[in-house]
Amino acid sequence: MTLLLVLLLLCAGSAEAQLDRILKDLQLPSGVPGGTGLDISKVAAGLKEALRVGTDQAVTLTGRTDGYFANQAIKILMPERLHTLESGLRTVGYGNQLDAFVLSMNRAAEHAAPAARSIFVDAITAMSFDDARSILQGPDTAATDYFKKTTSDKLTTAFRPIVERSMSEGGVTRQYQQLVDQARAIPFLKAESFDLNSYVTGKGLDGLFHVVGEEEKKIRTDPAARVTELLRDVFGQSHK
Repeated sequence: MTLLLVLLLLCAGSAEAQLDRILKDLQLPSGVPGGTGLDISKVAAGLKEALRVGTDQAVTLTGRTDGYFANQAIKILMPERLHTLESGLRTVGYGNQLDAFVLSMNRAAEHAAPAARSIFVDAITAMSFDDARSILQGPDTAATDYFKKTTSDKLTTAFRPIVERSMSEGGVTRQYQQLVDQARAIPFLKAESFDLNSYVTGKGLDGLFHVVGEEEKKIRTDPAARVTELLRDVFGQSHK
């Protein structure tokens, strides 16, 4: 059911360029040539293992302290529409408070990230043959795009209450309101209300999917990223 996707995720380089050679190497369903005797169930398990390893690593990387804050590619910054407010407050000496506010937003996303683990597992289990075929014919981050399509709503539902709780307990909302109040006291600044919970939830998901995409690329191209015996076995068989 999921055989084509393992070809995508467990081979180095372009899936299309590698497909003919790998089909000759693997023992595939009837009508497709086989060669190594690698058991079909093991290949299917290898696919699920690849997806599990990639998503689990992404959750681990984002769900730890500084998982967002120290990663410049996904660090959550002040919303663009508040840049004027930020610049004005920094000009009048509120830089430390703004830095603490940004840190707190990232901490909220880091607290929420572990909730993604079970949702990714469910998506892997539900993957169909047609899903696999579409991913094979898609771009280099096709598996990541599949996860975006199938898990975004569930992840948003899971992330938001954790973000809200974390931001409330960490005083993020209070910090923001204090910054807004301070800005309103400055004649040249315009302060506006903003849904911080939605913003942090959305940016948290963007960052998570970015890291999932990076892990997908590693599994495709870097043998060192295949960290289990099953992955090494399946990948090794496909390259003999």
